[in-house]
Order: sequence, then C-alpha cells, then structure tokens
Amino acid sequence: MVDWSQIKTVLLDMDGTLLDLHFDNHFWLEHVPMRYAEKNHLGLAEAKEVLFNRYKAIEGTIEWYCVDHWSRELELDIVELKKEVHHLIAEHPHVRDFLDALRESGRRAVLVTNAHAKSLDLKMRKTELGPYLDATFCSHDFGLPKEQPEFWDRLQQLEPYDPATTLLVDDSLNVLRSAQQYGIAHLLAVHRPDTKNPPKDVEDFEAINHFRELLPIPL
Repeated sequence: MVDWSQIKTVLLDMDGTLLDLHFDNHFWLEHVPMRYAEKNHLGLAEAKEVLFNRYKAIEGTIEWYCVDHWSRELELDIVELKKEVHHLIAEHPHVRDFLDALRESGRRAVLVTNAHAKSLDLKMRKTELGPYLDATFCSHDFGLPKEQPEFWDRLQQLEPYDPATTLLVDDSLNVLRSAQQYGIAHLLAVHRPDTKNPPKDVEDFEAINHFRELLPIPL
C-alpha cells in the first residue's frame, strides 16, 4: 500500500485518523444540542435543527473548527462541555505501534490538524500521544483550514517537507483532494473514522482500516 522507500515525512490528521471520530460526532451531534436545548428551553429535535443548520452554513471554514467561535455564537463554554464527555476520547487501534515504528525508522511524524488548539490540548492530555510526534500544527496557526491548497504551502514554511517524499493520512476526502492539488504525492484515507459507524466511501483514494496495515516500516 505504501512504498516506504519513497517516504521521509508522514503527515497525520488527528480526529478520525489517529483518534476515533466517535468523540467528535457524539459531542457535536448529541451533547452540544442537549446542552443548547437546556440553555434555550427548546426540545432536543428543535435544538438539533437549529444547530445543524448553523454548522452547515460554515462547514469547512476555519470558523467551523474554532472552539472560540462556537463558544461565542452559542453562548456555551465548548471546552467545558468537551470535558464532560472527554472519557469518549480514544485512539484508533495500533496507533502507538505505528508511531513507534515511524520513529524507529527515522522518518518524521507530524500531526497536522484542523482542530483548535484547545481541543488539541484536551486530546493530547487524555491520550498522551504528544511524545510520539516530532511536531504538531493546527490550521488555526495558519489562518486556513487544510481544505485550502494554500495551507500546505504555509505549512511547508514551518515544516520544510518535500511533497514528493511525504505521506498524508487523513479521513477527510476534501483535505486529501486539497493536498493532492498541492502536489503531495502519497495519500491515504481512512475507512472507519468513527468506529461506531459503517465504513465510509473513500472514492478513488487508497485507504486503511487500521494502522497495522502499514507495518512493518523498514529503516
């Protein structure tokens, strides 16, 4: 699936790739609507309709991923609400084995996420994956989400990777298309970002079910 002789840098998404997307789906589709309904004296169905329309209106933009944006817009403390269900934060299978093998092979492992820094901090504290990574970047640091091809150019200024020898693993097809347009040569999708949901259609992209499929990694 991957010709490791061609890979020097591995860019890794967080939510849905290293971590199970179930936490985020449950949080935004169930927990936030419940708290929003309570605050605004609405039925749950009505709260979901209101929120889902607001989500969709800015989907894929930097604000969509911004904790501070939603805290202001919904008048809810999003970070505190995340803490209420943080027990659902979980790694995908074989993530640590994969990251260990990457380090042993001498390749660079870089986390590149659209998640806000406050969400990243919560998840890194829960999973303790930080020491396995050589660098971590949030799209908010660049003012652009990964869906924008220009993002990869801005990333390259801080993380000088060669697109020809870089592998990106990401569960978002829009992000993979953006990276492909920019020229990143090696791309992998994820069949089951949320382990509680059926496998997703990855279209023409190659994809993994779990990280064990990428092992062993040669030196």
